Amino acid sequence: MALDDSQHHLTSTADRQRFAPVYSLLERAVADGAFPGCAFGMTDKHGASVCGAVGRQTYAVDSPLIVSGTVYDLASLTKVVATTAMAMLLHQRGLLELDAPIVRWLPTFLQGKPERAAATIRHLLAHSSGLAGYARLFESCATPEALWQACLAMPLEAAPGTRAEYSDIGFILLGGILERIAGEPIDLFCQREVFLPLGMKTAGFNPSAKLRNEIPPTEDDLVFRHRIIQGEVQDENCWVLGGVSGHAGLFCSAGDILAFAVAMLPAGEGGLFTAATIETFSSRSELPAGSSRALGWDTPSFPSSSGTMFSARSIGHLGYAGTSIWIDRGTDLVEPCAIVLLTNRTWPTRENQKIRQIRPAFHDAVRHCLLAPSTS
Repeated sequence: MALDDSQHHLTSTADRQRFAPVYSLLERAVADGAFPGCAFGMTDKHGASVCGAVGRQTYAVDSPLIVSGTVYDLASLTKVVATTAMAMLLHQRGLLELDAPIVRWLPTFLQGKPERAAATIRHLLAHSSGLAGYARLFESCATPEALWQACLAMPLEAAPGTRAEYSDIGFILLGGILERIAGEPIDLFCQREVFLPLGMKTAGFNPSAKLRNEIPPTEDDLVFRHRIIQGEVQDENCWVLGGVSGHAGLFCSAGDILAFAVAMLPAGEGGLFTAATIETFSSRSELPAGSSRALGWDTPSFPSSSGTMFSARSIGHLGYAGTSIWIDRGTDLVEPCAIVLLTNRTWPTRENQKIRQIRPAFHDAVRHCLLAPSTS
């Protein structure tokens, strides 16, 4: 993992003018304390990308400026950019059976309770396995093995397929299953099979010590690690797991995430993923009926963080630290596009929720600018 020097620049003057409403909105968000800074980017229907940045790493006046190539802790974008991508490739290669029971790969998940045998890999991807959404396992589990065993033993809170609940626990287990199928850890598989083919030079887990000061800090942790969290994963369960997990741990720049997004757009089909694979994973799972969840991905609901202009053929995901990706695969009336926003809205504490208002306004502003004729 390395910072991509080719992205260490502001957008061109023409792009600054074209996306002036976007810059204005984000600059107001920084001034209002929604986050200290952000990097962002968007693609058009041809896959051409524009990236930009506003603000600083922290609210301090002497804090380093954010640039378009700044690497952020992606938080739960890991679930789609790494884990779901790995699942897509393994499924595409005939190695991952979506309706295989979890216990085929993780026998101890059964815990002596027959009803757990009904939970499948599809349920994990659709966040409908019945597992809890989150648990502060790091408070009682000091080692990766202890935390892993705690995930395996988590009780089901609903019958598989009957309730949609976004679950970190489910994606920790999913990551373990994918590693068993591939015969190697997620980080190594994704580096070779996803990031390298797509030219994602900044994507990776556990940034090196020499890069940490260039990554915006996510939190001043006064409770668990008792230090500023910078250049290491913010999520405590992932940290106990060694910084590599199915639910969190990935770091990346906005431009490199856009490179991944292009592979999901019609212009990118025939490359990393086939059209059939993309359709399988981007279609709503209907587990249960009415759920907005696709496989790994979410789709727009109302109201949506994607704003008001993404079509029903859109997929996206959010990250706790203030990151997001939305990809519109397009319709006869809507052009394909992808939009990425990376922030550290949790700095210095997690209480700040102002990004909830910024996200939909940001996406609408970008789409309006994309629709406007370019003057370049």
